[in-house]
Amino acid sequence: MINPLGILKKVLPKKKEKYTIAFYNLENMFDTVDDPEKNDDDFLPDAPRRWTIERYHKKLLKLNHTISQIGIDTSNALPVLVGIAEVENEMVVQDLIGKMYLNKENYSYVHYDSPDERGIDVALLYKKDYFEVLDSRPIMLYLEHEDGSQNFTRDLLYVKGKLLGEVVYVLVNHWPSRRKGESETNGNRMKAAQLVLDTVGEIRKADENAKIIIMGDFNDGPTNESVSQFKYFGFHNPMLNLQMDQKGSLVHYDVKYLFDQVLISNNFRKKWQKGMVFDNANVYSKDFLKVWKGKGKGSPYRTYRGIRYLGGYSDHFPVYIQIRK
Repeated sequence: MINPLGILKKVLPKKKEKYTIAFYNLENMFDTVDDPEKNDDDFLPDAPRRWTIERYHKKLLKLNHTISQIGIDTSNALPVLVGIAEVENEMVVQDLIGKMYLNKENYSYVHYDSPDERGIDVALLYKKDYFEVLDSRPIMLYLEHEDGSQNFTRDLLYVKGKLLGEVVYVLVNHWPSRRKGESETNGNRMKAAQLVLDTVGEIRKADENAKIIIMGDFNDGPTNESVSQFKYFGFHNPMLNLQMDQKGSLVHYDVKYLFDQVLISNNFRKKWQKGMVFDNANVYSKDFLKVWKGKGKGSPYRTYRGIRYLGGYSDHFPVYIQIRK
């Protein structure tokens, strides 16, 4: 390109725009209505925790505001995709996106009731301006108790859609907890991982170049076998570098853990290809989400500690990646 002075000017490529994809464990986001088919008795107005309608809406507003802020400093829009965990039902999801910070942002959602014994599910929020759902379904994770009876847990959520005009597959997870011990429950998380890999295999049979996003609370970190094995199946885990930088999404007995993660298929990393490419990843841990003094300072500011109401947000920080288009 020649300017009026006859000086040759270098034509720079158009700067790519960034978009945020996040995951957030909402910590026991129950409504206040007794569901006889779910174990929700701890979160009712007359329960020891005194989970009232006022507390319910206060928490929803806090989470709603948090979601609106994830990655916003460097992104061109509010998060375009947000996987969430520990939400009781569809009404709670509707109430979440209906609060003031998200209600004018054209969000919708994919949610299915799972058979989880506590009645908590995963879901996917999405901005309809940027994402179109083409297909979705829950995929059951079958586990057994020691006596051989079924151990009902969260489903794997499968969503196929068009993100920024490209077909992507999103798998939202909440793997079995470590409540009975890490080694004692490791087999359950390995089964959850295998279910994801089986689903990935089915996706690739139909679409060998599929762009796939795997997100969730894995109750394992990036270096645990259940998660680390994904690198052998064509996935990159940007959260590994965050863990090496001593970042965590939750704190247990003063130890940071990075159980909340977003993995991407390797075809998101081809820097010069047309379409979506990976840019960066982080834990969203602004000061307003943290305990600001005393024991636990710097850890996630949670809603309850035991039955004591603290009035915080969640016992997890959100995590996110950003892509460029």
